[in-house]
Amino acid sequence: MEKKLADAMAELEATQEAVAKAEAELREASFTVRSKDRAVEVTVGHQGELTALRFLEGKYRRMAAGELAASVLDAAERARTQMSRHVMETFQPFTQPSTTVPELTGVDIDWAEIFGPAVLEAPERAAGRRGGGRLRDEIHEDGEDDHDV
Repeated sequence: MEKKLADAMAELEATQEAVAKAEAELREASFTVRSKDRAVEVTVGHQGELTALRFLEGKYRRMAAGELAASVLDAAERARTQMSRHVMETFQPFTQPSTTVPELTGVDIDWAEIFGPAVLEAPERAAGRRGGGRLRDEIHEDGEDDHDV
């Protein structure tokens, strides 16, 4: 019984150290993604926050406001999804049962609750689900300009 308890304590300490290391690595993580039309590039930090936005090659000058907004949102969403998947991969080992102490079943994490259900989809399927739909420019389409005379 003492051996079993010692094994469990050793595994717990090793897990705590591994979690601390994973958290430290994630604090430094970021992902940079270009929009599909290659007009913008965004960088997100470890919590999915937008940390940088670059407009590439002057393409934004020829885009309608709605198109530019859609490009920014596209790149930001894809970067956040990549970061979410990276977090999932980093913490995946902690969700598995212990090989040395069967009573330690691993942590049950509801990734869909944390990041939304799209993060569990295959990357190709998630991209298709988003579709190529354009973001509507409501200010332009509301017809106000037509009534100002």
